[in-house]
Amino acid sequence: MPRLSDAQQTLLPSNIKERTQNAWDDFTDFALRDNVLEVAVGLILATAFTTVVSSFVDDIILPPVSLISPSNNNLDGKFAVLRKGHGYHGRGYETLKDARDDGAVVMAYGEFISKVIRLFVIALALFIIARVYGWASNDSVIKKQVKCKYCRKRISEKAKRCVNCTSWQDGREG
Repeated sequence: MPRLSDAQQTLLPSNIKERTQNAWDDFTDFALRDNVLEVAVGLILATAFTTVVSSFVDDIILPPVSLISPSNNNLDGKFAVLRKGHGYHGRGYETLKDARDDGAVVMAYGEFISKVIRLFVIALALFIIARVYGWASNDSVIKKQVKCKYCRKRISEKAKRCVNCTSWQDGREG
């Protein structure tokens, strides 16, 4: 391993080894905490879950929904041309990609509807998972909320004081 010359070593701070070790210790304390590892595992599972839900929406839900419209293409491919592109020759664009490649300004309402449906399916699936977890573990993820009697903001039903206006919920302030 190459070494620094004496002249180069005098330029380094005297406690560089200690500072480097402290920085490494701080990094490992941060990166290897339980919370960070749990978040990493959660993100990996969420990515896999999103892939499954996206496939469910694209392959199962959207094909029947696209039958509602008069054209026969998939819902993702539905669009409206707002301004024609440079290569437009009067017959229209067959696909959204063709329109965008030609420089046309398009409103891709099919993609938007597809993403809204995907959002609702993911939200419903997460709600069902939370309900099943609460049922199986007797520890509900979904917390009940009520409105504060004084400020009308939503707070936990188990709260003794409002986190917003700090008023007592059991009638001590009267």
